[in-house]
Amino acid sequence: MRFPKLAFVFMFVGCLVVYLTYVKHYYDDSKPPVSDQLPQHRVDTHKQSTSAQVVSENFQYGIMFDAGSTGTRIHIFKFQIAPNEAPKLAHETFSAIKPGLSAYADDPEKSKEGLLELLNVAKDTVPETLWSSSPLMLRATAGLRLLPGEKATILLDKVREVFSESLFLYRPDSVSIMDGTDEGMSAWITINFLLGVLHGTETPTVGMLDLGGGSTQITFALQDEKTIQTLPIDYVTSFQMFNISHALYSYSYLGLGLMSARLAVLGGIEGQPSGPQELVSPCLAPDYSGQWEHAEVLYIVKGQKAGEPIYETCLTKVEKMIYKRVRKIEGVKDMDFYAFSYHYDRAVDLGLIDESTGGSVRVSDYIEGAKKVCNNMAAGGIKESPFLCLDLTYISVLLQELDFPPDKELKLARQINNVETSWALGATFHCIESLRKHGAC
Repeated sequence: MRFPKLAFVFMFVGCLVVYLTYVKHYYDDSKPPVSDQLPQHRVDTHKQSTSAQVVSENFQYGIMFDAGSTGTRIHIFKFQIAPNEAPKLAHETFSAIKPGLSAYADDPEKSKEGLLELLNVAKDTVPETLWSSSPLMLRATAGLRLLPGEKATILLDKVREVFSESLFLYRPDSVSIMDGTDEGMSAWITINFLLGVLHGTETPTVGMLDLGGGSTQITFALQDEKTIQTLPIDYVTSFQMFNISHALYSYSYLGLGLMSARLAVLGGIEGQPSGPQELVSPCLAPDYSGQWEHAEVLYIVKGQKAGEPIYETCLTKVEKMIYKRVRKIEGVKDMDFYAFSYHYDRAVDLGLIDESTGGSVRVSDYIEGAKKVCNNMAAGGIKESPFLCLDLTYISVLLQELDFPPDKELKLARQINNVETSWALGATFHCIESLRKHGAC
């Protein structure tokens, strides 16, 4: 049967129309509705927001209040967190107020204003979305240690009250008085964290010497299990960080800080009632007479009459004062040590290191420095630093009593990698590690 040509044409056109209709319908269905299409700038904003969220999640903040005797300081540390890597310190924000928390012992309510001022610094620094995951802590040192127990407790309770309303991550036990051993351990963590030797590197850790006004600390890692077993339990501190266990020798000698030792060598007694008292010492220039205030007690201090050699006589006084008060520690001569505080300051006074950059000294530098200063003082020099002879003699004896030989080199630093070598960093970092592993500092 044959189709007319006209019918064939109509059939072809009909099939073409059906095909084109089908193609148009399929194309329209594949396009998103106009209302679902976002302008390009909104898509970019969303990407930026997501990117910012990812960046913020790679950071961890920690807020430490250092409640010292002369002031309260806040350290806000920002750590960069990367998977399978040790955290890195990205930034530190610091602020301080005076007087210290202990000044409000008789009126704790007045402490609230300063605490809120420093908390506002934290709120301006930490993104609000991270407040609830940023641990907030306060550690009190010498100022509160010297207060009667009840007054210190009331002050700390006021701190807890203020902190509990701050919206930061806070627990009541995050506010406490730090003992000397914890202070030494935290400073040790700071140094070794900044040096990058805490997380399983082949480089050994370093020891820490801190000489404050009222106490002195020594902290270093113990390697020999036999040594650990022979030490008194209160000399050994153990903790874990980066899945590595650390056993530390850490001890604080209360009363052997430079100012307390100075008072003892001069013949004074710590904690006596206030009021002028006269102290005469061979560690001062024969013609010296002046005033010295320590722990709110004003002393009249004088040198002894000329005749006896100052260095030798002062050395005898210092050795008698420190006799059997310090434990010799085998092995310290074989490891690197960093020294801080008055170790640093007196090396600056001697011109052994630059005040801003630090450096290295040997124990013999303190010994020879003491001899030189004491002899010059006997000849009528160095009146502007009346206690330098005594201080240097004490430091040189203290180091030798700790079993550091004269040729032992010590590194002196106020900063490592442009970060202050404060115990606050170590205490904060230790808390963050404990939170990550155990859910508590």
